[in-house]
Amino acid sequence: MAERPSVTVAVVMEREAQPNRWEDWRHRIVEVVPMQPGFGDAPRVLRDDGGRRRTLHPGFDVTLYADEGEGYFLNLSSGAPVWFVVWRVDDEDPSRAWPEQVTLSYNEAGRRMDAQERVDNAPLQPQWRDWLQAFTELHYRPEPKQRKRPASFRAPGER
Repeated sequence: MAERPSVTVAVVMEREAQPNRWEDWRHRIVEVVPMQPGFGDAPRVLRDDGGRRRTLHPGFDVTLYADEGEGYFLNLSSGAPVWFVVWRVDDEDPSRAWPEQVTLSYNEAGRRMDAQERVDNAPLQPQWRDWLQAFTELHYRPEPKQRKRPASFRAPGER
């Protein structure tokens, strides 16, 4: 396995017009798919019926890093591994939204959410789960748990 394996993916986003009386627009991540030669390099509308619009956003590189091993492990051990997609809405025109980044690290997604970014997810397909699992097994070693010494065995100044 390469030192920093990567895959290029495309994100499919959906925009719904007036989903309820409190929202003019609702955006959501539909899926993350591997790049195909015909996707091009610019966003492309796949379907638009006036109420819902699906757009393909191609060209996101997802690179695995050994120091993100814990984040990959947490994603895999969740029971339902996912692609995490960081996305934005245009402040001037809330009908426009686009993905900014795709990652497989639970920790990276958490850092982005802590920074008040929008992060949604899409299911990770089995072949990519196996790819991530192989990398994680190769590079991630959980820190050994250290036994906490009872307070009665510590000096009074250390309690």
